[in-house]
Amino acid sequence: MSIEPFTIKVAQTDIDDLKARLRAARWPVPPAVDDWSRGVPVGYLQELAAYWADDYDWRAAEAGLNEIPQFSTEINGQRIHFFHQRSAEPDALPLILTHGWPGSPVEFQALIGRLTNPVAYGGDAADAFHVVVPSLPGYGFSTPLGPGGFNLFGVAQLWVELMSRLGYERYAAHGTDAGSGVTGMLTMIDPAHVVGAHLAGVTASTPFGGPVSLEGLSESDQVRAEAFNRYLEDGVGYLVQQSTRPQTLAYGLNDSPIGQLAWIVEKFAEWTDPTHKLPDEAVDRDQLLTNVSLYWFTQSGASSAHAFYEGMQAWKAMLSQQSGGSDASWGPATPPPTGVAVFGAETAIKSLVDPAGAMTHWTEYERGGHFAAMEVPELLTSDLQLFFRPLR
Repeated sequence: MSIEPFTIKVAQTDIDDLKARLRAARWPVPPAVDDWSRGVPVGYLQELAAYWADDYDWRAAEAGLNEIPQFSTEINGQRIHFFHQRSAEPDALPLILTHGWPGSPVEFQALIGRLTNPVAYGGDAADAFHVVVPSLPGYGFSTPLGPGGFNLFGVAQLWVELMSRLGYERYAAHGTDAGSGVTGMLTMIDPAHVVGAHLAGVTASTPFGGPVSLEGLSESDQVRAEAFNRYLEDGVGYLVQQSTRPQTLAYGLNDSPIGQLAWIVEKFAEWTDPTHKLPDEAVDRDQLLTNVSLYWFTQSGASSAHAFYEGMQAWKAMLSQQSGGSDASWGPATPPPTGVAVFGAETAIKSLVDPAGAMTHWTEYERGGHFAAMEVPELLTSDLQLFFRPLR
């Protein structure tokens, strides 16, 4: 039950080892066309890796992260690391933020001050939050992956216990990517304490559910559906690999920082606002490398791949139970309100995500992308404030 203070302190030998590996990398011969059509271009990654080795300052990034109060605790055999920044406003609403892959709590770094101290950003004190940002099991300092493994329901149960240990009887929840799944589960298993769930990084359908029909969709939704269908054609290789053969992938991610860098940067290239030519134009280059560095130093490239695998196994088991006729109805008759924010070229379509029209909040923005907290923190902040304002 104990909660211990936590400070990030990467050994200097690990930093030196990273730099040495980057400088000694053995690069492949560039293909005939060295662009993004076959993955991350050699020329681009060489330049980014050189910056990581010679110009990027992990110690400065580490100091910035350590300005945010951090803690760790063990729940059901799983070590959980989390940021916990309380607001100075006495009536602030507790809010738990859950990242996905290939994100981490670093993803929300620019959001924490905006949420805890809205007045400093020209906002209203009445919109303040106490912010809790845990690392998913198998990610960052929530490693190693515990005996309970990884599935969305299990992670949601961990979050319920975490918020209880922190003394929060009423709290809000936001999640993106896999974190949106965890957040949605919270409304089902802890409705007495969760005031509402806000989701981002939601897709038009499940990646294994087949292409989306354009019939009956509005013009803007057809654009999103076409983008989702293209993703099914050539963008799910990472998902299939991590969901079926995580250990084979783990060797490269754990031994090669170039491999880890490429594995993550590719997704930032594909999932950020397409108006930006390069991923480190869509998000701050140093923040991107801090996120990658966290994966490298904690060796969570491998463990997060296994979390993918275990999560997919749990999902398949759930589908099998449903197809077998077992009663899958559970949760409250009237769950807490749910809202969705869709940024830039994200593929979420309301008629597919919310066919019953039960969601109380749906907003679409022209800017941003899958990593909204890094790309457009001001838009995500305002959407969170707007959604939770009547729920306080």
